Amino acid sequence: MGEKHPFVTKEQLERAAATWPTPFHVYSEKLIRERARALEAAFSWNPGFKEYFAVKATPNPALISILREYGFGVDCSSECELMLAEAMGFAGEDIMFSSNDTPAREFAYAAELGAQVNLDDISHIDAWERAVGSFPAFMSLRFNPGGDFAFANGIFDTPGKAKFGLTEPQMLEASRELSRRGVRELGVHALLASNTVTNEYYPALARLLFELAVRIQRETGVRVSLVNLSGGVGVAYRPEEEPNDIRAIGEGVRRAFEEVLVPAGMGGVRIACELGRFMLAPFGALVCRVTHHKHIYRDYLGVDACAANLMRPMLYDAYHHITVMGKEDAPATHKYDVVGMLCENSDRLATGRLLPEVEEGDLLFIHDTGAHGHSMGYNYNGRLRSAEVLLREDGSTRLIRRAETPADYFATLDVLPIAERLEELGARRGSPGVKRKTARP
Repeated sequence: MGEKHPFVTKEQLERAAATWPTPFHVYSEKLIRERARALEAAFSWNPGFKEYFAVKATPNPALISILREYGFGVDCSSECELMLAEAMGFAGEDIMFSSNDTPAREFAYAAELGAQVNLDDISHIDAWERAVGSFPAFMSLRFNPGGDFAFANGIFDTPGKAKFGLTEPQMLEASRELSRRGVRELGVHALLASNTVTNEYYPALARLLFELAVRIQRETGVRVSLVNLSGGVGVAYRPEEEPNDIRAIGEGVRRAFEEVLVPAGMGGVRIACELGRFMLAPFGALVCRVTHHKHIYRDYLGVDACAANLMRPMLYDAYHHITVMGKEDAPATHKYDVVGMLCENSDRLATGRLLPEVEEGDLLFIHDTGAHGHSMGYNYNGRLRSAEVLLREDGSTRLIRRAETPADYFATLDVLPIAERLEELGARRGSPGVKRKTARP
């Protein structure tokens, strides 16, 4: 079995926790930069290559700014994500807008920013025209091949059950229709599997999309200038899993490019991806503290975090490795369920997990939460989302998102007497007050 090691020391976490109490998510700037450079190198053979970081994975400007230093753009899927991109100064070809069931106002906003737009359905051509009017010179289409996406080592996923994308006949029809409406260049895009831990997924997907691009260009006469491999390259959440090798993945895509696109006279096609999990997941962790022991039919560790801080175990029965800080080398002799304080039996960060003997007050480092961790948080039971902390390259820490307060939780209420009372209660408990609403006219 492999091993997982924290990227931060117990002493560093204790110092951070003295200022920003647990729970909090912590991210490693050093490792994020190393991953960005590795991705760049893996696809350097394609002059037009661009990573559009999937904002949904970790929508924090401090982290996105690090990636931007390496020329990365952003992949947005909602109005708020577009607002974040605009506030950070992204515009034009640095934004890829990939949405589904898209409101008209979001199409209009994407057009205002000059974003590259990836349409999810053939009906969205008319929807775009109603919302925006004219068409840009470039648009992209999301492909769904249906059935199972399978190759030599088995079935990866079942696109035929997914709500996303166009069928192949629709891709051809949509290409012709967009050409009639003034679009001169097309992109093709697909996400056919999520969190794949294999070096074969991207090359297989690339070959599928390259062949589709050739058919579209030959049969419709519309130039395909971009193939977007989207996300789907995963991370090794379990210690026994072999992490993906981005160099091997990039080389596999290059071979498919040389074998399919170059002979078709399409060697100038740009490659893009929209990686979120692969870019950040291993370089973030949820840090929490053990608050209770409970011994009934099972042994439980109660912690000061819950599914509001990390939803993936509840939602997907996902595995996140856990290190007890200061006991990294101690034998794992005790089996625990690690649980939060929600009124839900499924609020478990780990079930039947072998760990060293744990005491109240111990710090737990829950690995691989750097993507789809904090961003999936919610407020059930009135639980508040945690802070985010950046571990800088020099070993110091910086707060990059404060923890929510009761004021944040109650801020959207518009009932004046209740708001006043909550402000009083917040002051009594030493919490930041709730902003008082003015009465409606």
